[in-house]
Amino acid sequence: MEDRSQLSPGKCVSLAPGVRRIVAGNAGLMTGPGTNTYLLGVREIAVLDPGPADARHLQVILSAAQNRIRWVIVTHTHRDHSPLAAELARRAGAPLIGLPPPSDGRQDASFQPAKLPGDGERLMLGDCSLIAIHTPGHASNCVCYLLDVERLLFTGDHVLEGVSPVILPPDGDMSAYLNSIDKLAAYDFDRIAPGHGAIMQNGKKMLELLRAHRMAREDKVLRRLGEMTGATLDGLTTAVYDDVPAERHSWARLTLEAHLIKLAREGRVRENDGLWRRTGS
Repeated sequence: MEDRSQLSPGKCVSLAPGVRRIVAGNAGLMTGPGTNTYLLGVREIAVLDPGPADARHLQVILSAAQNRIRWVIVTHTHRDHSPLAAELARRAGAPLIGLPPPSDGRQDASFQPAKLPGDGERLMLGDCSLIAIHTPGHASNCVCYLLDVERLLFTGDHVLEGVSPVILPPDGDMSAYLNSIDKLAAYDFDRIAPGHGAIMQNGKKMLELLRAHRMAREDKVLRRLGEMTGATLDGLTTAVYDDVPAERHSWARLTLEAHLIKLAREGRVRENDGLWRRTGS
């Protein structure tokens, strides 16, 4: 297990040959120790997920990279991952790589990529290469990146250490999220480098546990609805997430809504006048 002191903001930590991590100073309820920024390569460097617009974090990245930044890449455009990308790319004269921000009001609109990575495309980045894997779910423009030479998968917020990612509808989609977990499981990797938190060993097992957790929560949604004649989203949140601290319920409510949208598409629940009900058996 990784030493938690290695997650201190501003510290540049070597994780594997040609792989370093710098944690941004934006620790919080939903960001854990802070956003992980990864520096990939030796002679030429790709910066993955530059993080929030933070002048101190920018200077730490520039100092660690020593004028060798050639590419700036993002996993997705939520505001804790990509706002620094445009300025970093401008300073380095590097292209931005990633998928454009969706228009759901939660995105970093400043991210305008020069290159859109294709699903399964191998990005040749100097002395390393990454395989881009489209993984919609947490957001529609999520991309994971596999450093196959190290069997290391960079997951952004698709897989996180110690917590289940929030699915943010309507752009976030629970069905797509589960499909993306299954898609990742087909790739060859050992470890996961998440967007927040420490490196996770036995990455395939982590995917299995994450999928099982989501399906157990969905089963609980159906059980609770079966016990009620009808429930508002807020009322159902309290019932389904009674094992989660109340201060997290506003975020849990979003993931619950994503579950309900999925179940409604499948004809297993329905909503009428703000009340959700289970349909059938």
